[in-house]
This record gives sequence, C-alpha cells and structure tokens, in this order.
Amino acid sequence: MSEVRQGFIRSDGPDEAWSEAVEISFDPDRVSLRDLIAVHLSTHASEADHKMRGKYRSAVYSMTAEQQNACATHIRDLAAEAEVHFVTRSLMHRGFKPSDSRFHDYYKSNPERPFCRTYIAPKLAKLRARHSALLKKEYTTS
Repeated sequence: MSEVRQGFIRSDGPDEAWSEAVEISFDPDRVSLRDLIAVHLSTHASEADHKMRGKYRSAVYSMTAEQQNACATHIRDLAAEAEVHFVTRSLMHRGFKPSDSRFHDYYKSNPERPFCRTYIAPKLAKLRARHSALLKKEYTTS
C-alpha cells in the first residue's frame, strides 16, 4: 500500500450519504486490484445485508468508470468462485473526509481495549489466515 486513510466516503445518489470507509492508494505492480477486493470481501460482512448498511456500506469505490467496471467484474468473479452472493457494490468515489485523528491507528495504540480484542484482532487473524500468501509475497522493483 502506498497510503491508507480512515474516514468517510460518499458516492452518487442514492449513496451520497457519508459512510465509514478506508481509502487506499496502491501500486498495481505490487498488489492487484483483484487481490485488494478479495481481502476487502473476506474481512467484513460482505454477504450480509444488515440494517446498518447506511453507515457501514459494503462497497469498493473507484476513481474512473473503467476501474468501477473492473471492480464489479472482480466482485462477480470472486462471488462465483466462492459460490456466495456479495452485497458489496462497485461505486464511484465522489468525496472523502478523514475521521478525527484520535481514531487513527486505534488498534496500534490500544490493542488490549475491548473493541480491539472483540472486533479488530479477529479480523486481523482472518486476514493473516486467508491471505498469508499476499503478506509473504516478494516484490521486485524496477
């Protein structure tokens, strides 16, 4: 990853309301868009259409229509491979605002807090178990 920002994101209507999100910049020569989407889908309730979807929208946001189409294709392909239905959508990125700095790096600063032990630590364990190959992947630079 080149950069990770925690905050709130919005898209076009009917998804113009701000939703919690993580915005990342990445180098596609180091990690593929498909791999990033696979990680995203496996580390949250991407199959559940629960009542909090307004605040916790399951989406991948794109900067261009071409990237939006690629994201939608990856989501469909990953769903077919896993034989599941994802509620995750591919939306256009229409705005981002960072969260309050006191919430940045919360897990790193507070790993023993109940929220971290209950929610974040299990997600990190799942990430490490399901995507260890990505974590160990060696990258060459040109």
